[in-house]
Amino acid sequence: MATGKINVSVDNIFPLIKKFLYSDHEIFLRELISNATDATLKLKHLTSIGEAKVEYGNPMIEVKVDKEGKKIHLIDQGIGMTEDEVKKYINEVAFSGAEEFLNKYEDGAKDTGIIGHFGLGFYSAFMVASKVEIVTKSYKDSPAVHWSCDGSPKFNLKKGKKEDRGTEIILHIAEDSTEFLEDARIKELLSKYNKFMPIPIKFGTKTETLPKPEDAKEEDPAPTQEVDNIINNPNPAWTKQPTDLKEEDYSGFYRELYPMQFEEPLFNIHLNVDYPFNLTGILYFPKLTNDLNVQKDRIQLYQNQVFVTDNVEGIVPEFLTMLRGVIDSPDIPLNVSRSYLQADGAVKKISSYITRKVADKLNSLFKNNREDFEKKWNDIKIVIEYGMLSEDKFFEKADKFALYPTVDGSYYTFEELQEKIKDSQTDKDEKLVILYTTDAEAQHSYIQAAKAKGYEILLMDSPIIAHLMQKLETSKEKISFARVDADHLDNLIKKEDTQISKLSDEEKEKLKTNLEEVIEDKTYTIQLEAMDSDSSPFIITEPEFMRRMKDMQRTGGGGGMYGMGSMPDMYNLIVNTNHELVGEILNTKTAKKRERLINQSIDLARLSKGLLKGEELTNFIKRSYEMVK
Repeated sequence: MATGKINVSVDNIFPLIKKFLYSDHEIFLRELISNATDATLKLKHLTSIGEAKVEYGNPMIEVKVDKEGKKIHLIDQGIGMTEDEVKKYINEVAFSGAEEFLNKYEDGAKDTGIIGHFGLGFYSAFMVASKVEIVTKSYKDSPAVHWSCDGSPKFNLKKGKKEDRGTEIILHIAEDSTEFLEDARIKELLSKYNKFMPIPIKFGTKTETLPKPEDAKEEDPAPTQEVDNIINNPNPAWTKQPTDLKEEDYSGFYRELYPMQFEEPLFNIHLNVDYPFNLTGILYFPKLTNDLNVQKDRIQLYQNQVFVTDNVEGIVPEFLTMLRGVIDSPDIPLNVSRSYLQADGAVKKISSYITRKVADKLNSLFKNNREDFEKKWNDIKIVIEYGMLSEDKFFEKADKFALYPTVDGSYYTFEELQEKIKDSQTDKDEKLVILYTTDAEAQHSYIQAAKAKGYEILLMDSPIIAHLMQKLETSKEKISFARVDADHLDNLIKKEDTQISKLSDEEKEKLKTNLEEVIEDKTYTIQLEAMDSDSSPFIITEPEFMRRMKDMQRTGGGGGMYGMGSMPDMYNLIVNTNHELVGEILNTKTAKKRERLINQSIDLARLSKGLLKGEELTNFIKRSYEMVK
């Protein structure tokens, strides 16, 4: 039996790199600047431990575009390479220099911020270049080296002409990639991927206005000077300790992230953890409406200050994708598919941590300044309610600070609400009935009737509230939610004492027949109920179960009995048999008058419910004028 080693041919490596290595060719600039950053940070570390006997100074990375020569130059003042290192790191495809460096200096290099855990980053240059040159000089006492390759497996290596340490990469841009010779395109990419790189990045110069001399005349122009155009902020807020930042620093960074966003965020959450994974970042709560289609994908994901993506689904819990800000973690790879991220163990831990951190911050805000928290509730509730629905761990924590506002402007936690209403709103089966409205204007008459009995009514008007109520009813014991117009109050909160009807069974049957003769609309189910004589004679209600199912369908879920939004309208027409008007209808001798009284009474109930529109409303108004003549 023979054994041996398989040799991988590189003849076809460059076409593969160009076509398959990265989905987007623009990524080449991110990769090359990442490598330049690595080289600079390596030098910083080696000088700090005394291994590199050179002055670190204030190095920068420079990007230059030579449009006429069809070249892009990337120049760093980092560690540089010797001839042997060029052979090792450049010619041996997929060998990661950064990986080796980290292994060698494992104890002291953890905080150097080195990005390059990828060996093929440099070769992304061949996605846009027909030829690539490297001119490099090591910090060690060795001559400069000049390497070049035209995209074939062959390369040239010779002595280079470079006096200072560092590396210059020259890309000869291919004919199909000339878009990258435009200054505007390069500025766009630098702003997108390298806005917060830890080393200053120079791209051209800019004119800076200087203060006028003291003896200058008013009409004299202010002096100017040309300065380096540094396109990045090497020390963004999230890289600093929370104790070193003031509120204005967080506000300033928000404007830096979102220059076109004029509204200030409500508050921020500073993430900072180093175990069991590394994660830093700042999340902002913007003002949110009840619109579930609010723009998502506003959180930016970075790996050691290198932009990765603004689609953080799977890394950030779904309910928090409505927030804004930055998350930075070296534990998230730069170039992987989203499905990989969603399955990755470290990513799942990050998601759980962010959920916990957000919940803790909200709880802290609630405890420390409840009045301010209540003022902000309507702007943040959609995130909290969404989180309570989608994340069980968040639900448990949010139970302490989630608020339930009443129509009178009071705010209660669930525990406070239970204590407040338990005596008045517990029914005969010991179940706590929580009354609510989704529209205080449209359901005003029902609210007033409930308030007259001393009941509290919550204002629950977010689009997902039906789902949340369902969750609360299944999570807590002996509670139910009922909208104030779901039934008449005596049925919503059934007590032991029931009203006795003034009508006999025979009279009830006659009344029902009279009503059915006049009411043609079969969406109404007639219910004869004995209520207080001063309660409304006719009330239209919408059964809680059916209406809630319709609400849930509109926002997803709610069973599959009907197509989305196609469940039929169903109403109950509740007739108060103890009301004087109902007795008059029953005792009216002429059919015409009885019909007019029934139509007028039902239309008044429909008007109260917001159901009277169009021709029916016109007829009602005409009939009303005739009756008051």
